[in-house]
Parts: sequence; structure tokens; C-alpha cells
Amino acid sequence: MKVIVVGPRGKMGKLITQVAAARDDMELVAGIGPKDREYIGKDLGTVAMVGRELGVPVTDDLESVIDVCDVIIDFSTKEMAMDVLSLAISHKKALVCGTTGFTEDEMQRFMDASKVIPMLYAANTSKLVNIMNKLLELVATTLKDEIDIEILEMHDQWKKDAPSGTSREMGEILAHALGKELKDVAVYGREGVSPREPGTIGYHSLRAGNIPSSHTVFFGGMGERLEITHHSYNWECFARGACDCAAFLADKEPGFYTIKDVLNL
Repeated sequence: MKVIVVGPRGKMGKLITQVAAARDDMELVAGIGPKDREYIGKDLGTVAMVGRELGVPVTDDLESVIDVCDVIIDFSTKEMAMDVLSLAISHKKALVCGTTGFTEDEMQRFMDASKVIPMLYAANTSKLVNIMNKLLELVATTLKDEIDIEILEMHDQWKKDAPSGTSREMGEILAHALGKELKDVAVYGREGVSPREPGTIGYHSLRAGNIPSSHTVFFGGMGERLEITHHSYNWECFARGACDCAAFLADKEPGFYTIKDVLNL
């Protein structure tokens, strides 16, 4: 499988490049960086600190190299991701996108793309996070209105969006399990006099240091509570998951896929 990585100098793109370079089933054919960066034109292995040259360049022109790939892996910015999506559609290339922070209209573009390309969107590519999502669905479906639900997420000081895409996905799973839509029940932070409204899902976002990712969902009952938590110690688990997602798309027809399909959840 021939792979293009978007954003190979970023924290995720760098690790994805390193993981893909070590896999026997993947051949890296290009890296895509933002325009005018100092590393454009350099070897992808050097830019992503693979430890060796890979013999392929980093370019800022995806269209010039897109036809040689089978799949694109994009963990960049929402602005860059929309440009990548447009080119993937026009050249009919499979796309794995793990970028977050999109609006509802932008997410709809990914859904629409699945009519013509294999499209896999994953706010979080960790296998354990997605198993956690299954547990959240079980708790909410079983207990429904007997519990209060609060989500606490922590990330590094550089993360651009809040709440995280992963916590939004968790909230959507929980809301749907309760027969609701997240946009109707989400409460983002609290200040002053704000008694809890029954049936809402509370969100709390912390940004500090270099915390890779931490998500805790609190299920509060009377006289007891359940906490389900996932901690990542670094970003490698997400990079491995992203490459697994790309490999999954190798022989897939156009359609909208998630990591649930990869893991058979």
C-alpha cells in the first residue's frame, strides 16, 4: 500500500511516518507540508526523524504527487484537511482523517465524500479509547436517567480545540444512547449559580504542559459513582491506530468508515 502523510513535521504526522516506515505492508511515497515551510523539498525520513532517508520528498503540492498513492493519512489542521479532502475526492483516493475541530457542515462534507471514496474519520485512533466508547454506551443504555454524566478531558497546552474531538464523540455516543442529540444536552463548564439540569452532559476541558490525552467520564448516582478513564502516555498509540486504519481501507469500496469497523466493535 502506497501512503502519503499530511503534516509529517507535526506531533502526530511525525509519529505516523515513523510507524508507517517500519511496516512491511506500507510504502511511503510523499509527505505534505504547509506552504513555505523550511523543510519543503527535504527527504521525508529526515523531516519526520525516522533515522534514515526514505528517498521521497516532502512537498507543499499534494496534487503533484497524489496519483501515486493508494491512501492519504491526514492529521493536520482543519483548514488544510478541507483542502486535502477536496483533492482526495477529485482524484478518488482513500482518506484517513484524524484532524478535529470541524463544524457540522464541514463534517457533512466528509460524509458526502464517502459516496465516491473510502473515507475513514476517527477523532481518536487509539484502540483502547474506542473500546472505552463501547463501555460508555453500555452504561448509558443500561442506566439511562438514573445517572448524571460529566466528561473531563485533559490535553497539552498546544491543543487548538476544546472540548476535544474525542470527548465530543464520547458525548454523542452517550447522548444517542439516551435517545437525545448532544447539541441539545451539552453544558460546557459552569460558573456562578448553576444547579445541574437533569439529563444534561457536562463538559470540562483542562489544558496544561504536555499531557498527551486523558478522558474521564463520570456516571454519578445516589450514593455511588462510576468513573471510566483512558490515559495515553504519549501519541504513539494514536499513530499505530492511524496506520491500522489506512491498512483497513486497502481493499474497501467507497463508504464512510470509523475505527469501529477496523476493530469490529
